[in-house]
Amino acid sequence: MKWVTRERAKVDRIACPWLIKKFIDTDAEFLFVPADKVLSVAESKRAAPFDVEGVEFGHHGDKCTFDALIEKYNLKDAALFELAKIVRGADTDAKNLTPYSNGLEAIAEGFRIVSKNDFENMEKQFPVYDALYAFCKKLKQSS
Repeated sequence: MKWVTRERAKVDRIACPWLIKKFIDTDAEFLFVPADKVLSVAESKRAAPFDVEGVEFGHHGDKCTFDALIEKYNLKDAALFELAKIVRGADTDAKNLTPYSNGLEAIAEGFRIVSKNDFENMEKQFPVYDALYAFCKKLKQSS
């Protein structure tokens, strides 16, 4: 399946492709386009739009797109729920939601700065999400 979002990804727009590739669709393809082109590209390429206003896979209330994907695909993983809180804190105004959210936001911004494009950014950041997921699994096993 194809997925499309805004270019110059930072937190949610990198966390979501990681989630999709790991837990929803290992063959997923991602398109990053200017914000004003997301919906037209979604239609022309038959791609699912994400992390844009007014779509199913977007921010709703105090939750971010990562949460929307977990809910839609009925993912039942305590470590993912914990990771979702970190992502939500980093990607919304709830910066103090977890002790790790501010750090994730800083790391994501740094990767955005040093990456030549969104695909390189994903490649660099996916190991961060692998590590955070492992950390969240350990947290949940301890509790």
